[in-house]
Amino acid sequence: MNKFLSFSVKKEVKLRHSAPQIWKVVSSPGNLELFHPFCKTNETIKWDNPDGKKDKLEYLSGLTYFRDFYQWEENVGYKLFIGTKEGKKSKVEWKITNQGKTSFLSIEIFPYLSSKYPLIINYLLFFTVVKPKLKNYLHSVLKGLVWYMDNKEPVKENQFGKHKWFSKVS
Repeated sequence: MNKFLSFSVKKEVKLRHSAPQIWKVVSSPGNLELFHPFCKTNETIKWDNPDGKKDKLEYLSGLTYFRDFYQWEENVGYKLFIGTKEGKKSKVEWKITNQGKTSFLSIEIFPYLSSKYPLIINYLLFFTVVKPKLKNYLHSVLKGLVWYMDNKEPVKENQFGKHKWFSKVS
């Protein structure tokens, strides 16, 4: 299995919806097409299988990642690995928490450790490049979820700004 940096990037959003309402959206097949502003397509590969769920995410930039879900807890969240088909994978955790009439959804990404660079270079890259880019990415994805939940209308491409890694190159 991949080695991960001991660091992660986490963002959380407050929603005016119950955990089951949020769960219904984030656990549905092809869900990223509803609220992910950098998603071109979110194709289901395996969804009704009790041994795990898999899907394919194509970003606006043309980059294609595969998501392999390995933990699934209804109304609470899931854990998955994401990356290119044969490449290294990053670990991602989606978690819903309830506090009275308010719910929170957090997404935490644990990037994989690149074998191309020494450990010190990995850490420098994480803090100077990866972490700021992933924070911006998560901010847009979570903002998209709030938009969709509040308006019942899918987000538009790059609705909250472009992203160097995931938006169309123009």
